[in-house]
Amino acid sequence: MLSDTLQEGLQKYAIGEKLRALRLRKKMGLVELGRHTALSAALLSKIERGRLFPTLPTLLRIAMVFNVGLDYFFSEQRRRVMAVTRKKERLVFEEKLDGDETIYRFECLDFKAEERNLNAFLAEFPKGAADRKSAHQHDGVEFLYVLGGSLNLTVGGDENLLQRGDAIYFDSTIAHSYAAIGAAQCSALVVTIP
Repeated sequence: MLSDTLQEGLQKYAIGEKLRALRLRKKMGLVELGRHTALSAALLSKIERGRLFPTLPTLLRIAMVFNVGLDYFFSEQRRRVMAVTRKKERLVFEEKLDGDETIYRFECLDFKAEERNLNAFLAEFPKGAADRKSAHQHDGVEFLYVLGGSLNLTVGGDENLLQRGDAIYFDSTIAHSYAAIGAAQCSALVVTIP
């Protein structure tokens, strides 16, 4: 049994509320969380309602399911649900072919947001940078919206010519490549969801 002082000290961290928010965000029930953590649904319910404070090993089991650190539960600050990324602060990634020619450039638009459920990029595809060797794949799905220019997006064996204003949604576990078509550079908004 914890003393009143310790209970008061732990209550300010709202561990139960944070656990419930994580669980609901993942649309997970107490029984399902119990299966992942080897903890009973009743115990998890008590923790969520603030009737019981978990030990560190118990809390670590829970944190691992949600891919957060223990610091998530002990931070007095609420996690950001909003984050602004200024143009000058964007992180820029370039993919180069054979080390010299830039095939495409991605600027991360949302890197400041914590616990993202998606990744958003401004992509630029230089004119004439077309090569099938640039095909890649990654987990999840991808959404691309062409802001300007023309883009040939190859997904598997399917070629898709996209013009300004066109959008495509596809399974990004299939190898895909991008190539600007025409005399102008192409730009697009790209959203990936793991």
